[in-house]
Amino acid sequence: MQVSVESTSALERRMTVGVSVERIETEVNKRLQQTARRAKVPGFRPGKVPMSVIRQRYEDAARQEALGDLIQSTFYEAVVEQKLNPAGAPAVEPKSFEKGKDLEYVATFEVFPEFTVGGFESIAIERLQADVADADVDNMLEILRKQNTRFEAAERAAENGDQLNIDFVGKIDGEAFAGGSAKGTQLVLGSGRMIPGFEDALVGAKAGEERVINPTFPADYQNLDLAGKTAEFTVTVNSIAAPQLPELNDDFFALFGVKEGGLEGFRAEVRKNMERELRQAIKSKVKNQVMDGLLAANPIEVPKALISNEVNRLRVQAVQQFGGNLKPEQLPAELFEEQAKRRVVLGLVVAEVVKQCELKPDDARVREMIQEMASAYQEPEQVVAWYYKNDQQMNEVRSVVLEEQVVDTVLQKANVTDKAVSYEEAVKPVEAPQAA
Repeated sequence: MQVSVESTSALERRMTVGVSVERIETEVNKRLQQTARRAKVPGFRPGKVPMSVIRQRYEDAARQEALGDLIQSTFYEAVVEQKLNPAGAPAVEPKSFEKGKDLEYVATFEVFPEFTVGGFESIAIERLQADVADADVDNMLEILRKQNTRFEAAERAAENGDQLNIDFVGKIDGEAFAGGSAKGTQLVLGSGRMIPGFEDALVGAKAGEERVINPTFPADYQNLDLAGKTAEFTVTVNSIAAPQLPELNDDFFALFGVKEGGLEGFRAEVRKNMERELRQAIKSKVKNQVMDGLLAANPIEVPKALISNEVNRLRVQAVQQFGGNLKPEQLPAELFEEQAKRRVVLGLVVAEVVKQCELKPDDARVREMIQEMASAYQEPEQVVAWYYKNDQQMNEVRSVVLEEQVVDTVLQKANVTDKAVSYEEAVKPVEAPQAA
């Protein structure tokens, strides 16, 4: 087998492979002999068909099969011989494909980039420091109460926070418009569910009252036919219900699985969950900064094939998440290309950190992470046991732990500044940058 390799770009390789006619004929004859043992030809017993007949009937198919298999096998032999690491399947173009002659073909493919990860010292990290204060727990209890608000009938004028049952008919220039009318709609005043001005105009209304209001659709409203236009809504208030916050009692605590310890036991459980959320939020923000820093410090070119594969994975995820009748390939690739490239680059850079620093998942940290996740369940021991019996889940946890070890490795050399903040600031999601 003869092999020559040409670099056509930083990552693309054009490899010419020559396969001797003797090797081709050996493979063809091997297939013909296999066919002869099982071929059924009229006038001959199975296994007794003359090779001349077998060759006449089956040689073309045997040769095509042999050539296809030879291209596949010799390609992998060649990349091993040349110490190449292909990223994706090659595009194969036969140059010489005649019977009785050597086979020569050209395989064009991309290779994984070769690079060394560095620049850890240039990465600046702001690591948040926070505690869960009693006031934070008090605030969380109020949030939980509001999330479980009940509404009870009220014989008074409507106030912000009340739940109204309404009928309404909307018109523009005296004509009803699609989606502008409904009956029996439940609306909490102040929720911002309706267009600006709609809910405010119902404050002070009483059950049985009909009001005519004139809110204006926002200029950037999703329905362009309505954007910026003033509508006339005739609204009938059927009923008014006032919000009632639940008491902090055993019935309320039981909603969250806390059946013992009263208020103090419930506060302790809430605090434990908040502390877990706080640890995860701080860890996540540090990790994101580390990954951003690794990207900035290690710009590398990546194979287009890997980006294309990642785009396809993101397409499938999007369809699974949002449903509908769309097929993944109907989603424009450009919607996912930036995210796909980031994922691919990060994957290669993180893998290189693991390789260079000879990192392996720490078994103690794997168990600690599983126990941390299991602590959110009522029977954590069963959850831990389930993980250790499930290879796929264990591998996912090991991958997360390995990423954490990469983060720790970078932090040892990075420029880390600790910043004391409140619980609320620490757990607040990082806002995505606004598009220009």
